[in-house]
Amino acid sequence: MQPPYQASRERDYNEPELFMKDGAPDCKTRRAVRVCRATQADVGALYDLICALADYERLPRPDAGARERLARDGFGESPRFDAWLAEIDGRPVVGYAVTFFTYSTFLARPSLYLEDIFVLPEHRAQRIGTALFKHCVRIAYEAGCGRMEWQVLDWNAPAIAFYQRMGASHLQGWLPYRLTRAELARILAE
Repeated sequence: MQPPYQASRERDYNEPELFMKDGAPDCKTRRAVRVCRATQADVGALYDLICALADYERLPRPDAGARERLARDGFGESPRFDAWLAEIDGRPVVGYAVTFFTYSTFLARPSLYLEDIFVLPEHRAQRIGTALFKHCVRIAYEAGCGRMEWQVLDWNAPAIAFYQRMGASHLQGWLPYRLTRAELARILAE
């Protein structure tokens, strides 16, 4: 299945330096953030960031076969997701986002689902997360999506505050449900 939109490989989020009145650089000088589509060569960096997210969320790290599945499912013949990597001032990858398209039958439009968005803790407060998020918003908008959706852990106050600043709405009346792989197998065996 061909995705409804093919985003460009990369986008630079260069923000101009801020200067004080005397022309000396201000301590609030912003740095250049670059968001790129991940490639097969980036699987190791993507996997490491996913492990860092698991640690941050106090969840188990991906299993031993996850790296191979990520390579196949993200960069194989029929990719199931897009991964976006963030760099700052030419430094190696410091954050990522994973997205994929779903479809809203009520809107009769595609939707962009943001599976993960994460910036390494030591690189926060540099607008890297904002650049990644806005990159995903641009993808959704340019693809004609009727909405972009994601989930956030209820204890993650910094993320919740960020999404509220971006103007996102907390959905009321909807409860997330999930079946694990083992539960899928159990149901099929019944």
